[in-house]
Amino acid sequence: MAYRAGATVANMEFFQFHPTMFYDPAGEGFLISEAVRGEGAILRNREGDRFMEGLHEMKELAPRDVVARAIDEQLKSTGDTNVFLDLTHKGDDFIKDRFPTIFEHCLERGVDITREWIPVVPGAHYMCGGVKVDLGARTDITNLLAAGEVACTGMHGANRLASNSLLESMAYGHFAYETAKEIIENTATMPDLPDWDDSGVFDRHEWVIVRHIREELNRLMWDYVGIVRSNDRLEAARRITNFLIEQIEQFYRVNPVRRDVIELRNMAMVSLLVIRSALKRQESRGLHYNSDYPETDDRYRFDTELRSSRFAPDVHLGEGLIGTA
Repeated sequence: MAYRAGATVANMEFFQFHPTMFYDPAGEGFLISEAVRGEGAILRNREGDRFMEGLHEMKELAPRDVVARAIDEQLKSTGDTNVFLDLTHKGDDFIKDRFPTIFEHCLERGVDITREWIPVVPGAHYMCGGVKVDLGARTDITNLLAAGEVACTGMHGANRLASNSLLESMAYGHFAYETAKEIIENTATMPDLPDWDDSGVFDRHEWVIVRHIREELNRLMWDYVGIVRSNDRLEAARRITNFLIEQIEQFYRVNPVRRDVIELRNMAMVSLLVIRSALKRQESRGLHYNSDYPETDDRYRFDTELRSSRFAPDVHLGEGLIGTA
């Protein structure tokens, strides 16, 4: 939404994947805390091999991006759906005392982690990039402030450390408050907003399109723009995403606006920004790994910034406001 309105976004290629999310093919997963590995859990493949051995001196305690890539390689090379976290050697009492919530959640899914390995996969977790802001949480759109995961403050660099996002949100929430207070004190009036225009819109009862495109977009981003990227997959993802955006915009113009349509429209735009940013960074750094450029290149020690080069009014807001880019 901010990009469409003309704001600069930065570092959208730096998306963090948590290495260990509970794998449940029949439902939604949940995070298996890094504390489990910190207490000695071992990552194993289906054959029982401890695959982090020899990959990194810290083994299971290696940085998140290293562990996530190692799991990704296991899944791609074997065709398996998941790997496993083995905590069984720690004993029943220790596991139940140290991880009571994880124990209960896994048990509800049919896995007794005192006796069985925990099925895990990496999961999309945190966006380090976002709408570029200054130290006062200001974007480059007058009076538009951003804080939290939506903002790119620069505090996380190319790879966020665990829990730092909470500290960042607290700090930038306060900075945004101070800036907003200053704006309110110095601004007497609010700008006029045009009425919503829904002329020519009626329900065509084709909502299956929204579900289908969302599922396709999810699969595309996971398979083509996931933990390990390549130029060919990124270029293919850009072409497909541009096509999906055309379909979404056509649907958006002529159907009633509902939450799922707005979400899908924004998801597709964010996906395209991630893809474009990843293509611009021709190296591997932090959370961005491109198999065509596996090394870090100091020529790219800068933020990847994108700003719309042209503006078009939103079809439902008339000529008064900036809309899609």
